[in-house]
Amino acid sequence: MEQAADINPQPQPRSVSILGSTGSIGKSTIDLLMGHREKFRVRALTANKNVALLAEQARALQSEVAVVADEASYLALKAALSGTGIRVAAGSEAVLEAASHPADWVMAAIVGSAGVEATLAAIRQGRTVALANKEALVCAGPFMMDAVAKSGATLLPVDSEHNAVFQVFDPVRREGIRRIILTASGGPFLRRSRESLHDVTPAEAIRHPNWSMGAKISVDSATMMNKSLEIIEASYLFNLPSEQIDVMIHPQSLVHSMVEYIDGSILSQMGAPDMRTPIAHTLAWPARLRTMGDRLDLTQKMSFEFEPIDTERFYAVNIARNALKAGIGYPTVLNAANEVAVDAFLRGVIRFTAIENVSDKVLQTIKIKAISGITDIFSLDAEARAIAAAVIQAVK
Repeated sequence: MEQAADINPQPQPRSVSILGSTGSIGKSTIDLLMGHREKFRVRALTANKNVALLAEQARALQSEVAVVADEASYLALKAALSGTGIRVAAGSEAVLEAASHPADWVMAAIVGSAGVEATLAAIRQGRTVALANKEALVCAGPFMMDAVAKSGATLLPVDSEHNAVFQVFDPVRREGIRRIILTASGGPFLRRSRESLHDVTPAEAIRHPNWSMGAKISVDSATMMNKSLEIIEASYLFNLPSEQIDVMIHPQSLVHSMVEYIDGSILSQMGAPDMRTPIAHTLAWPARLRTMGDRLDLTQKMSFEFEPIDTERFYAVNIARNALKAGIGYPTVLNAANEVAVDAFLRGVIRFTAIENVSDKVLQTIKIKAISGITDIFSLDAEARAIAAAVIQAVK
């Protein structure tokens, strides 16, 4: 009798790369991979300059390639990985090469506009790209979505809010969608008056009540610029106008976002405030991956509070909506100006309340010419940063 074929063959490990492996999202991704070593094979890991952690990660997961963006750190990384057989490289071109390295799934987690080129490189290879760098889409949304369409890539949102929308959004029957609702914790200063924020310190601003994040995104959460950029990101991801994207304050951070349909139904995605949950969703998509992170215990009494956002106090939301409506190029300017302003605040150069003012002033000052390609976006980004630096010098 002929032996039957194995109807449940062991699936091949999924090949993955992480762009920005030493940041907050990168470390959470590494944590998931370490818990499922048999399911994944690591192609490439990249970092900016944290050589010690990058080398530790590469050794632990036996990455094929380890890349540090800071060329001056090359020798240190090479020494740290000597004898492992892991290929070492350095520099911006090496990061782009790592992004283009054959992999089934790529985590795009390089912070800020610096991640635009690497994310685009991965998209152009037709990969499944988990997008954790919202600034890349804010800066170059139309070009990025066009690259997705041309390459056949799959773009999966990692931000907890957009990932939540993705899970309950019906793209086939879009006419039934009334709006999407992004939730916001309100950050550390939700109940404080705007006047009381004048002397806020960087240490206070990065102390988020619910999430563990890097300094820049924590400050953005405190100013609500993070949520403001998410409105722009959601517009590109889900092809919706600003009018169909609302924001609600939800201090508990348990309902991560919602989709309201025209029949009155509101579908939401809930979970503990743990970034490993949306990362795991993208890592296994369209399947599911078991995680060991925090879970909601619905047998315990808990509160679910919602309230409209006060745009007079958090007027970054209005700034972002205006930039989105103004059209291509203006979101790029907003992101660049905000990055410069947040950096100045973290260095103690400007006050917390000046961050939004700098961004608004740059948007009012800059004159945008025709935008025809990604090169124009990079030029505009540089121009906006120069203007923001000048504005900061004037308000110091």
